[in-house]
Amino acid sequence: MTKFLKFFFAFFLLTGSSLLIAQDKLLTPDDAIYMNRELYPASISQLQWIGSTNDYAYAKGNAIYKVGAKNGTETLLLDLNMLNKGMSDNNYDSIKRLPRLKFFNNNSCRFSYKNNYFDYDYIANDLHWINSVPDTAENIDFENDTRFIAYTIENNLFIAIDGKTKQVTFDDNEEIVNGQTVHRVEFGIEKGIFWSPNSKYLAYYRKDESMVTDYPLVNIDTRIAEVENTKYPMAGMTSHQVTLCVYDLETGKTTTMKTGTPVDQYLTSVTWGPDSKYIYIALLNRGQDHLQLNKYDAITGEFAAQLFEEKHSKYVEPEHPLYFLPTKKDQFIWQSERDGWNQLYLYNTKGELIKQLTKGEWVVTNFMGLFSDGKLWFSGTKDSPLEQNLYSVKMGSDKITRVTPDHGTHRALISKTGKYIIDIYSSTDISREYKLLNSKGHVVRVLKEDKEPLKDYKLGDMSIFELKSEDGDNLFCRLIKPIDFDSTKKYPVIVYVYGGPHAQLITDSWLGGAGLFLNYLAQQGYVVFTLDNRGTANRGRDFEQSIHRNIGVNEVKDQMVGVNYLKTLPYVDSNKIGVDGWSYGGFMTISLMLDNPGVFKVGVAGGPVIDWSYYEVMYGERYMDTPEENPEGYTKSNLLNKVDQLDGKLLIIHGTKDPTVVWQQSLQFIKHAIDSDKDIDYFVYPGHGHNMRGKNRAHLYKKITSYFNDYLK
Repeated sequence: MTKFLKFFFAFFLLTGSSLLIAQDKLLTPDDAIYMNRELYPASISQLQWIGSTNDYAYAKGNAIYKVGAKNGTETLLLDLNMLNKGMSDNNYDSIKRLPRLKFFNNNSCRFSYKNNYFDYDYIANDLHWINSVPDTAENIDFENDTRFIAYTIENNLFIAIDGKTKQVTFDDNEEIVNGQTVHRVEFGIEKGIFWSPNSKYLAYYRKDESMVTDYPLVNIDTRIAEVENTKYPMAGMTSHQVTLCVYDLETGKTTTMKTGTPVDQYLTSVTWGPDSKYIYIALLNRGQDHLQLNKYDAITGEFAAQLFEEKHSKYVEPEHPLYFLPTKKDQFIWQSERDGWNQLYLYNTKGELIKQLTKGEWVVTNFMGLFSDGKLWFSGTKDSPLEQNLYSVKMGSDKITRVTPDHGTHRALISKTGKYIIDIYSSTDISREYKLLNSKGHVVRVLKEDKEPLKDYKLGDMSIFELKSEDGDNLFCRLIKPIDFDSTKKYPVIVYVYGGPHAQLITDSWLGGAGLFLNYLAQQGYVVFTLDNRGTANRGRDFEQSIHRNIGVNEVKDQMVGVNYLKTLPYVDSNKIGVDGWSYGGFMTISLMLDNPGVFKVGVAGGPVIDWSYYEVMYGERYMDTPEENPEGYTKSNLLNKVDQLDGKLLIIHGTKDPTVVWQQSLQFIKHAIDSDKDIDYFVYPGHGHNMRGKNRAHLYKKITSYFNDYLK
């Protein structure tokens, strides 16, 4: 047992009985979606460092205060009245409440109001209008130095310059899309616009979807339902074609980077060089097993050099841009899983590896940069796969220093000097707390204490522990007992599952990562169990890639390790085991029921993938290759081939306009169930996408709970 787990169990033994005395409230479905703001963990609004100083700012009411990190001296920086005086002086409407502010230097902040952008100098009490964009503008990207704003309207790209509009692209064909995300937001791609460091050029993605088959989504809000087509390239089918263009603001000329063929390759990790002469693109082949990091002349578009390649028999997954060192413009940091774990590598622009900066059987989860203290800062799982701590390493040194003092999951705001860190964290015993640390990790002061938002609520005891897969891997598990637990009774179980890549459900964070809905289910009298199987995140490349070409095999095996463990517990009713999951978890829910008939009495599957050949290219082909390349894998994972094995009550839920897991997936399953004379319960949310929001999510939680109450209890 780890030191953390020993501490955790000791804590509950010492404090559990006293805490339960005052706990008498019960959660509701509305609580589970945080409609009750009292259940939010402690927070500090608009917390951020001010420019390159060691002062930080935060909002309280309609005012912003400045606090000195060293001595804690607090002064009023600005308030709503001061902003409105500036608005009035410039003939703009007054602001009703404090806007979201961004501090970009030592004496100014920026905000937007009604599509207008303003700078406010709080030293001189002076407000300046910067720029404006139309109401229809999307994908807004601000250039800090010139204050130009790039944005899209529908499928074209524009730039706002001093309130005037300059149109960059003129594509009448709506199937040509400019300045937006591409490759269905895989590979860490979050935007489609990239300003050059010297502000003279604008790089942007150009996506041609004209060769991709239209997929119909149905809008039922009109009297005669209307088809709303979307582009949805399924595994093995023709995908879209992407290029990277560079627009010269002075000449108005656009140049396309000559990234070559094949045309259905992926353009990832787009990064400008510090001198704005070159742009770097990681080209990934459609098979996703061969990456080339290339350098292009931004003016001519010509290929300049290949820096290096990465290959793997299963897949390579670039997810981060290059990070050029502020002190050495010809050196950059690259993140890679090439040694089996996501780590940091230092390269020069000739493509020469200078040094592997971090190493070990753990992953870097968030690289934050090189600060003026000469240290690289990052978060990672070095101390535990369940935790994310903050670390620093001096350039040229191999010694990695842990900075965050408390166990848990940490998010850090580091001053540009590197002298101070605002540590925002939660753990199994802290919902959220804010601490100011110095660079050595010593606590300067607590900025916001944990407020224990559930202190008045009845909760079941939660524990985190490990089981072993059949191949010897550690599998982390979380178990929540029902409230008023009686060890002499038998309880029904709900297994909550996701099980897919890029997700980790068991963490050293508030409620163990469970959230309020699972605790609500425990209040209904269920043992609630979750296991992170092979294929899930933050456990290294091999752990995740174990599902390659055989989705649903190792994941199901690992989940059954958890189920078999549950059956050994004297308080578990092994005849009343249910399973619940959404998306990949919906696929896992149905897979578990079909592969293990008779084990699960009840299942609820939301937005489930049924046939992976109906899923999209980028994600689907990474883990399964194409249906032509891997027919056996697609056949084994196709739940339509196993419908006749269903034994138990199953509810499938789907949004009718789901653009991620299309509605056709679950409809096909229902059709095959009817043909096999299997009784399936089915519920749709008209007009909803891949998930339900707001009050409809509370409705979803009630629906799931009622189904388990009706058929599992």
